[in-house]
Amino acid sequence: MVDAQVTGYLPQRRVRRTDQRHRVLTELLGVLRGTCHQGILPPGSSARDQGVRPEGGSSLHALCNAHALRELIYVTDTATGLVADLAGQAISALRQLNQLVGTAHTADATPDQADLAYHLHLLRSAVVLGAQATAERASKLERKHHALFVRLRDRRDDYLRFVTNPAVPFDNNPAERTIRMPKLRIKVSGSMRTLTGAEHFAAIRSYTATATRNGLGMLDALITAAAGNPWIPTTA
Repeated sequence: MVDAQVTGYLPQRRVRRTDQRHRVLTELLGVLRGTCHQGILPPGSSARDQGVRPEGGSSLHALCNAHALRELIYVTDTATGLVADLAGQAISALRQLNQLVGTAHTADATPDQADLAYHLHLLRSAVVLGAQATAERASKLERKHHALFVRLRDRRDDYLRFVTNPAVPFDNNPAERTIRMPKLRIKVSGSMRTLTGAEHFAAIRSYTATATRNGLGMLDALITAAAGNPWIPTTA
């Protein structure tokens, strides 16, 4: 698990693999890893997350468009001619879709369907033509560009889930911020010495993160919890 005492090994002997330490805290925080439940799995940022679909169950994936934009910008910086133009078209279409959906969500309205269809068509055209333009994969760089266009083409629904489901965010930045502190605890603070300590840390971080997402300040949430009157989120 996280360290010697948590894993049951000799004292002070820590597990070396970062993935194992990371898995413990993310599981304690309730993050889905390697399991499939009903609903929508949070956006993935790694190539492994983006390349693996859930098996069984009725879960759907929602992939991070912020990462897709960064990869497309890299294409515009490293490619020339048609490939760079198509990456730029995909960037513009994704940003416009995000703006349309965000503006409608703020106004508690429905996005203009004609505008949505137009930018969806631009995005689809860009990734399909981009995959064709890089199909030869003549160099290492072109292979990277081709893999990106193919992923955006084949996993279109997973990238565009935010368009059809208002509950799905455009990117996974909030999820990454939630995971950042456990990762810092692992790397900087020497991890956890006991499983009990890891559970307490995860419970506190989970509580404060949920409170913050619901508009309650972290300090206020901790004060009310310490006073014996913890904030409890409302359920639908």
